[in-house]
Amino acid sequence: MTVVRVKKPGGLDNLYVDQRSVAAPGPGEVSLRVHATSLNYHDYLVAVGHLPSEDGRVPMSDGAGVVTAVGEGVSEFAVGDRVVSTFFSDCVDGDVQDRHHSLTFGDGIDGFACTEATVPQTGLTHAPVGYSHEEAATLPCAAVTAWRALVYEGGIKPGDTVLVQGTGGVSLFALQFAKAAGARVIATTSSPAKMEKLRALGADEVVNYREYPEWSAQVMALTQGRGVDHVVEIGGAGTFAQSMQSCRNGGHISMIGVLAGFSGEVPTAAIMGRQLKVKGITVGSRRQQQDMIRAIDVNGIRPVIDDKIFALESLAEAFRYQESGGHFGKIVVTM
Repeated sequence: MTVVRVKKPGGLDNLYVDQRSVAAPGPGEVSLRVHATSLNYHDYLVAVGHLPSEDGRVPMSDGAGVVTAVGEGVSEFAVGDRVVSTFFSDCVDGDVQDRHHSLTFGDGIDGFACTEATVPQTGLTHAPVGYSHEEAATLPCAAVTAWRALVYEGGIKPGDTVLVQGTGGVSLFALQFAKAAGARVIATTSSPAKMEKLRALGADEVVNYREYPEWSAQVMALTQGRGVDHVVEIGGAGTFAQSMQSCRNGGHISMIGVLAGFSGEVPTAAIMGRQLKVKGITVGSRRQQQDMIRAIDVNGIRPVIDDKIFALESLAEAFRYQESGGHFGKIVVTM
């Protein structure tokens, strides 16, 4: 089968195509034909060597395809089932623990930049009904992160106001989940064209952060000085202070990204003074993914996929497109 590997020390020029045989499934394992994967910032960090992994690692945390064989003791899956991976191969339920990170697909263990794979059954769920492989491949990292942030940690309810940042996968899933829950959504972006796309997806208001560098003031004005109930924070140090200033007293911030900086000053007095709840989010469990997929089936939510689709052999080109920031929604790679 065909795989793409990362050669140390990393870097997009060090991604290379290779061939390997796929192992037959052992007890508790499932083999699948991989049809699609999608790009996440985590995958980019692995590819460029910022998240060091062993030489020759097969990257990509997300994978979707069809079961081709099952090992002894596997009863949940059968040959021909359409499946999607989980982010952690063994985090079945409950909180994500340190030990789960060493078994993250595409990082601690080989991922889905390949045409075939054999994985633990705990590393898969059934795909949503009626989803294409490309659609299913967008879910394990971005969608589960957004779902956990708003539903499990935030306890979102009808009438809440949610702030989402930008037009990446997590933010667009958060927008869709929030609207399905009956919430009001304020979104930020830097592009007038993307502002229109966000409105078309259901955003109630959109703030251009290039036009308004202190965009929290616009958010407060849009909420008549109250602030939002939930922030899905993807920027990290570069946007955290603005997110806090956008929150109501007692509001909830899900810290899920570091796109605007890995570290920085933390205004602790503001957290205390506003009585904010700040929760770090690293994707979620298999159970949370299954709950999310049931909700997707009921609500008919479809992922937003960028118009540019890449072949597996062009994975480096796909990452360069991700670097450009020109995409809207998830970037998908097909096998």
